[in-house]
Formats: sequence, C-alpha cells, structure tokens
Amino acid sequence: MVDGSELKKVRSNSRVYHRYFLLDADMQSLRWEPTKKESEKAKIDVKSIKEVRTGKNTDTFRTNGTYDQISEDCAFSIIFGENYESLDLVANTADVANIWVTGLRYLISYGKHTLNMIESSQNNLRSSWLSDLFDEEDVNHNRQLAICTAVQLIKKLNPGLKNVKIELKFKELHKAQDKSGSDVTKDEFAEVFHDLCTRPEIYFLFVQFSSNKEFLDTKDLMIFLEAEQGMAQVSEDTSLEVIHKYEPSKEGRLKGWLSLDGFSNYLMSSECHIFDPEHKSVCQDMNQPLSHYYINASHNTYLIEDQFRGPSDVTGYIRALKMGCRCVELDVWDGSDNEPVIYTGHTMTSQIVFHSVIDVINKYAFVASEFPLILCLENHCSVKQQKVMFQHLKKILGDRIHIDPPKLEECYLPSPSELKGKILLKGKKLDTNCTASEGEVTDEDEGAEMSQRMSIESAEQQTNAHKKIPLLKDLSDLVTLCKSVEFNDFPTSFQNQKPWELCSFNEVFATRCACDFPGDFVNYNKKFLARVYPSPMRIDSSNMNPQDFWKCGCQIVAMNYQTPGLMMDLNIGWFRQNGNCGYVLRPAIMREQVSYFSANTKDSVPGVSPQLLHIKIISGQNFPKPKGSGAKGDVVDPYVYVEIHGIPADCAEQRTKTVHQNGDNPLFDESFEFQINLPELTMVRFVVLDDDYIGDEFIGQYTIPFECLQPGFRHVPLQSLTGEVLPHTLLFVHVAMTNRRGGGKPHKRGLSVRKGKRSREYTSMRVLQIKDVDEVFKTALLPLREATDLRENMQVRRITESDFWVLLKTLWLRVRIS
Repeated sequence: MVDGSELKKVRSNSRVYHRYFLLDADMQSLRWEPTKKESEKAKIDVKSIKEVRTGKNTDTFRTNGTYDQISEDCAFSIIFGENYESLDLVANTADVANIWVTGLRYLISYGKHTLNMIESSQNNLRSSWLSDLFDEEDVNHNRQLAICTAVQLIKKLNPGLKNVKIELKFKELHKAQDKSGSDVTKDEFAEVFHDLCTRPEIYFLFVQFSSNKEFLDTKDLMIFLEAEQGMAQVSEDTSLEVIHKYEPSKEGRLKGWLSLDGFSNYLMSSECHIFDPEHKSVCQDMNQPLSHYYINASHNTYLIEDQFRGPSDVTGYIRALKMGCRCVELDVWDGSDNEPVIYTGHTMTSQIVFHSVIDVINKYAFVASEFPLILCLENHCSVKQQKVMFQHLKKILGDRIHIDPPKLEECYLPSPSELKGKILLKGKKLDTNCTASEGEVTDEDEGAEMSQRMSIESAEQQTNAHKKIPLLKDLSDLVTLCKSVEFNDFPTSFQNQKPWELCSFNEVFATRCACDFPGDFVNYNKKFLARVYPSPMRIDSSNMNPQDFWKCGCQIVAMNYQTPGLMMDLNIGWFRQNGNCGYVLRPAIMREQVSYFSANTKDSVPGVSPQLLHIKIISGQNFPKPKGSGAKGDVVDPYVYVEIHGIPADCAEQRTKTVHQNGDNPLFDESFEFQINLPELTMVRFVVLDDDYIGDEFIGQYTIPFECLQPGFRHVPLQSLTGEVLPHTLLFVHVAMTNRRGGGKPHKRGLSVRKGKRSREYTSMRVLQIKDVDEVFKTALLPLREATDLRENMQVRRITESDFWVLLKTLWLRVRIS
C-alpha cells in the first residue's frame, strides 16, 4: 500500500477516473495522484475512515452507468468523515482489492503501532527465546551457525516450511548485504525466523486481545479463552496452565506472559483442533435398542477394487475393521476341495478361502470397537459346504457368536452395551421345527443381477443362478437377532415383522421408498433394522450418498470402502462422533414413537430449534500440489468450499475467492452463514481445490459432524483423497454457533438465536362439497391444531409421558364426540 496501486475512482455521474493511490510512509493518510486538487486535499486521514466496504454497495456504484461492467470482487468503498462520504474504487484484480481492504481494515482497527510491531523482529520475549536457541546450537561459540544448521533449526520450529524456502531466504538476505560467507549470525537467524514464521492473521488476533500489544497476560488470555474459545469456568490458573504449556520463552513462563509465538503454539495445538475432544471416545448412550443406532457398514468387504473384475483379498476386512466398521459382508460360494470361498458370484472377481476370512475377522473384530459386529452372510453354498462353513464358524469364532434366541415377548432388540464382544450373524433362518430339506436360502444375489443386466450369461446360467438352495439347520441356528426377511410393503411390515427380523433394500428401491413414503420409512426404522446396499450396476464400486438413507433412519448403509471420495468422506466423518466405535445414536425425532419426521422436509423440523452456523475461512497453511496434477510447478492457486450435508433443508455450499500462486500461507478472510434445521444429522465438509490445475484439482478435505464442531478460532487438519492426514496442511477458521457457548458474542457478530420466527404449519382440511362430511371434519380442526402445538412444544415443556397420553386421549375423545 505504501508502494501504491493504480485504482479506478468511480463517480455517480458515470465518470471513471484512473488514479494512483498510495499510503503515506507514516501510515497516517491515504493519497492519490494525479489530481486537480491541492495535494493536501487529495488525501484522507486514516483516523477519519469509518468503514471499508467490499463490493458495489454504495449509492455511487448503484447509480453509475457502468455498474454492470464492474466486477463485484474488484470493487470496494472507503466510508470516511463526519458526513460519511464514500470514496468508491475499483482495482484491476480481486487480489489488489483484497490487499487494500484488508490493510485498511487492520489499520483502522489496530492502529499503526501494530504494523510497527509486526515489521520489527525486536520483540523482547521472542528475541530472548531465539537468542537462547541460537546459543544452544552454537557449541563452538563462534557467534555463527552453518547455514544447514540454521535451516534445520527453523525447520524444527516450523515443520511445515520447506528446507529449500528457508535456505533461499538466508541466501537472499546475504545477497542483499553483499555478504560473501554462508554462515548465519544471530541477527540474521532472528530476521529469517521473523519473516517466515510470523503469521499476520494470528498477530492481528493477538493484538486485539493484548492489553499492551506485546504479550497476553493471564487476564487477557482468560477473556480470549472464555469469549472466543467457549471454555467454561476459566480462571487465572487456567491461563497459567496454557502459558506454561505453550510459551517457549523462559521469561514468559516465569512472569505469566504469553508471547506471539506461545499464542501461535496454542492455536496450532490439539486443544484448538476443530474436532471436540469429548467425541474422541464413546460419549453417547449405548443402552438403547440396536435399531436406534446408525451402524458403520461395508459392502462386498472382500473386494479391493471394482465389483466385476477386481481382486478379492483379506486386507479388505482388515482395513474395514480397523476403521471401526461394524457390519461386514461375506458372499460365500462352493469352492474346490470342499472348501467354501468368498467372491461375487457370476463375475470375474478373484476368490478367497472362507476360513481365512473368518480367521482375520476373529483377529480384528474388536480391535477398533468393543461393540457387536454383524456378519452379513450371503450364503450360496450347497448343504455339504454349509456344513464346512458351520464348522469353521464354531471352531474359529466359538463363544463370540451370539446364539441366544430372542424372546418372543420382547418388543425391541438388545442394546450395543448388552452385546459387547459379540458377533451377530445376519442371514436366512428356518422356521421352528424345520429341517434342512424344508428350508431355503434366498439371499440377494448381486452378481447374478449384474451379469443379467450386462447380458454376459446364457439363459441357462441365469436360470441356475435363481435356483433355491436348502439351508442347513445348524447354520440357521447361528442366526438370532438379524434374521433376513423379504420386504413387501410398510403396512405388512408394521403388522407382521418381528424386531429381530431385518430387511435389505437395494439402493434403487430404498430411494423410491424415501421419495414415496418418507414418513413411513422413518417410522419403520424406529423399530426394525434396515440395510441398504448399492445398486449392482455400480460396477466401478462407486458409492451412494449415505445421507440419502440416514435421513430416513436406515441404520445399516453399506459402503464400498475401497472407493475414496465425497461419499466415503461423509461416512468416515459421520462415525467419528462417538469415539469411532461404529455406532452413532440417531436423533431423538427418529427414535421416539410419538414424534413425526419426514425424510424429505425442506423446512424447519417441528420440535427442533434451528441453529445458525457462522464460519470464517481465515487462512491456509502448507497446501501441497494436487497429487494427480500434471506437468505444473509446485505453486497452487487455492480456494475453499464449505459444504453442508444433511436433510434437504440444510444442504448448501459456499466458496471463497481464489488466492493466486500461494499455497504456503494463503489469506482468504471470508465469512459464510448457514441455517441448520436438524443439527444432529448435519455434517460440515471443508474442501480445498486448485483453481489452476492440470489433471487433478483436489488438495485436501476434512469432514466433521456439526455436533463435534468446537467454537472459536480453530485449525482444520486436511486429509488426502484416501483419508490420510496431510502433514502440516491446515485451514485456520473461526466458528460461531447460536445456542452454543463461545465463538464470540453472537449479537456482536450479527448472529441471532433464530433467523426469524417461523409461523407454524397446521393441518388443513380439503373441502369435499359434501355438507355432512365437511361439517363433521370441520370440528376436528381445533383438536388437531392443539395436537400440533403439543408436539412442537414437547421439548420446551418437558411434559411426562403419562401427561402426554392423558392429553392425547382427551383430544381423541373430543374428535370422537365431534
């Protein structure tokens, strides 16, 4: 800004003037030239600036004839003086506009003193700390370090920096000083550290809370921890704990001061991770019936590539079980030497021996979670090889298999806590007193359907694929709580299905149910387990969107673990929220019999208070080049998407501007707001992409359930496409939520507890033009209105169940009397 920029000055008379704007060296005033005015009049005092406004948001812009030709990203206005005059400007690029907007805002907020501080490397606490570090490395007391030693020392302090960049900085400094040697002095070391390791966005936050602009004392830190980070019961002792843990200088630790470097250490620590640490262990009620939980599930677990030609391998089971999967699939067929094998029938996938898979399952079943594991046994074997299956299951898994039959009088399944360490078999089961010759195995055969659709099998082969196979009674007896039954329709299931009977839904059919019977689907899943598996036509092992079925309450949504991408990001992110134990308690509105929820709701949910989510993307750190990008240098042009995934009413996305040619420390400084109508079913996904890519644009992502967000200033650790954490690759964000502690004062940040009060929607009656019928139903309107009020107020009023039923019975009697 001191060097100056060419900007266009816009006037209301449709005139546009090209002027050169610059900030005075003393940073007290803004000037422009050439101008017909006297030099003293062609300036604005920084102290007189009231606001710096982005975009075309003044009357001058709106009335200018060239409004449509001016880019929103390049326009900004300076509001100044007692009369709130506006100086309306347009930059040549969005980046230049951002420099002026950001610089002026910081200058008017914090004053010139902060800029002097950030440019100076003579901060006392930092200087003493760096001096001590330098002296420790200077074992020969030469008052110099070899350049390689200095590079490694700075790399140790900031692991995200590249050695090449640090070394280049030292060489540039030496060149500017006309220095011949390569050794580094203490002052040079401090200067390079200051240039490379001072993050401006953290510094300006630091001075905002510092009473003396040089360090945070215990009271300053208390205010920050409570007001911004949402910490409860903060005391000076809490502040001292943070200082002793993160302040690098001895003087700071002794005096109870937190320097800029200590503040940066704290913000980059696990304590300021965006993920709430309470959710890293099991934190939900695990004593509800099994049908009240979402269960982490894998589809065709044995495959490590596509569904049709891909290889099968036991590593598929190891990977899934280590990731917290609690429902794996085994497609079992007759193999050679009387040994059953696992593969997708009627396809060219390779085979693995059944008993080797059971060995792996026995070894890894409870490594990641102690809660029950479901084995989806898709049995296509002859009776002879079913006997071998049974022998392997009993010999290898033994007492881990749950064999206690359900009690007929029980209305619900046992809880995950009651089934700890147990393996449940899902499969067909003989009716009581049946023998092997009387029962039949009719599990879904995806391979046959796939082959039939692709017309690669003869008519005779397709007929053989549908032959019914007798079921061995011993194998049937191992199935207890997950008996496979065929789904007909919702009325039939509500009347006849038992809690321990489980229906599997093809993705296509489940989607139809979700669209045509959203309310019935949710109510069905309140009592019964439902498993949804991908369409057999997903030959490439692509994944369906699990949210489409979670919103219906479907507990077991089987995913192709071998295929990374958005859908697996959602699945992995979702099951993090309960200690990654593979079970997540569904929202109350999907469990309680008296509640009503439609999966396709596009409005607020009755009985659930919507929340407003405010996310500010501040900056990024150490973005790598996309892994699959072509012949392009290491420089990236990053931008960030913030995605909201949940019920239809909540789904949204926003993106930041692109920061050109800066992957090391891009500054975004953009805020977004989202209304969340059903927080318990919402996830937030941060995606960083390259705007100037060749072949691949994906840099990194992080997906987190809304309930796990920590408010305040947080770092987001980005992950690769396959889910590995990218080392030192971070987003720096600010998060604020209504109805949640911390994240700043909501009203100060323009947040309100609710985004406008919505009027309630009451049931209406369709007029049939039959007078007697219309009159009878007209009298029911008032009781129905009262019932709606009751349902929506239940959370607030917390009435007891007995009171509720008394009131509901009264309303029903009034309707009957009417």
